[in-house]
Amino acid sequence: MSTMAERLDGRRIVIVAGAGGVGKTTTAAAIGLGLAAQGKRVAVITIDPARRLADALGLEALDNEPRRVDPARLEAGGAHVSGELWAMMLDAKRTFDDLIERLAPDAAARDEILGNRIYQELSSAVAGSHEFTAIAKLYDLDREGGFDVLILDTPPSRNALDFLDAPDRLMQFFEGRALKAFLAPTGLAAKLVSRGTAAVFSVLRRITGVNLLNDIGVFFRALGGIMDGFRERAAGVRTLLADPGTTFVLVSSPERQPIAEAIHFAGKLREAHLRVGALIVNRVSPGVADSGPPDADAIAALRTALATELAAPLARKVAQALTEARVLAGRDAASITRLQEAVGPSPALLVPQLGDDVHDLTALARIQRHLFASPAEREELMRAAGGLA
Repeated sequence: MSTMAERLDGRRIVIVAGAGGVGKTTTAAAIGLGLAAQGKRVAVITIDPARRLADALGLEALDNEPRRVDPARLEAGGAHVSGELWAMMLDAKRTFDDLIERLAPDAAARDEILGNRIYQELSSAVAGSHEFTAIAKLYDLDREGGFDVLILDTPPSRNALDFLDAPDRLMQFFEGRALKAFLAPTGLAAKLVSRGTAAVFSVLRRITGVNLLNDIGVFFRALGGIMDGFRERAAGVRTLLADPGTTFVLVSSPERQPIAEAIHFAGKLREAHLRVGALIVNRVSPGVADSGPPDADAIAALRTALATELAAPLARKVAQALTEARVLAGRDAASITRLQEAVGPSPALLVPQLGDDVHDLTALARIQRHLFASPAEREELMRAAGGLA
C-alpha cells in the first residue's frame, strides 16, 4: 500500500504521535482534510493549547465538543471536500467532569462529587495529565458513532507513550494503598476522625468556614459508588487501543532526536501489539530522492553559461549552494533510511520543507495533497517544492 488513503482504509481511530515540533497537529488536520475530501465524516481532536489547529482551519476558536469547519471556507482555501471535517480542542478538566457525570449512579451523586472541594482539586491534578482524558474522549466519541473517522493529535512522543498504559495508571491511582487507607474503616479515615484530629478540623472550620473533614468523607463515600464504572471504562479504553480499527501514524522530521523518538515509540507500540499504519517525515530537504553528489556535467554547463569574468564568482556560489543542498539531502536520506529500517515495512511518506509555516487552509491543503498523492504525484510535488528539474 503506497497512499495514505490505502494505509488508513477501514480505520476509524487514527492516533498521530511523534516528537515535539515535528508538525503533528498540522499532520492530523491534513489527514482529516484528506479523508473528508473522500466523503468521510471526520473529527480531529487536539490537546494543543495553542491556536495552531484553529488557525489552520480558519476557526475563531475550538472547545471541548467537535465543531464543523465551514465547507465554503474549505473551498475558498483550495480544499474540495465532499464529506465533513470537524475539529475540537480537548479540555481535560471538562472531559473528566463529563466522565463523572456519565458514571455517577444518579443526579444527586453526580452533584455531590462535582461540587466537592476535594474532587475539584484532585480532578484538576489528574486531568492535568492529558493522556487518560484524551483517550476517554476518543472512547466516548467512538461509542456515540457520529463520525466515520476520529483523529487524535497527541502530546510529544515521550508523553504519548503514557497513552498505552493510561487506563491502568488511573486504576492504580484509584485502587492504590493511599486511597484504600482512606476508605478502610480502621485506616487513615478512622484516624482522621479521632478526637484530637477532629478538634483541629473543627477549629479550621470556624476560622475558614470550610468543613474539610466532611468534604473528605463525602468524596470518598461518593467515589466508592463509581469505581465499577471506572474499571469498565478503563477496560473499554484498552480494548479500543487494541482494536483492528485503531492505528497509529508516526510523524517525524529528519533530525536526529525526532528520528530516535519515533524509533523508540515504534518499539513500544510493537511491544504492546499495536499497529503503525503510516510513517510520515515532514520538512524533508529538497532533492532527498536524488541525494548523490552534484552532477559534474551540470556544474560544468553552469560555469560555461556564466563564463564571463563578472559572472565567475556567481557561478562558484551557485555550484557551492548546489553542493551544500545535496549534502543536506543526503543527510536527510540517511536518516529516513534508518527510520524506515527500524519501523518498516511501508515506505515513509515524505513532505518537503515548505517556505512558510502552515497557518491557513491553503497551506494545509498543500500538506494534504502531499500525503494523499500517488507515489508518482508525490515525487512530482517534491520536485516542484524544491525547484528541481
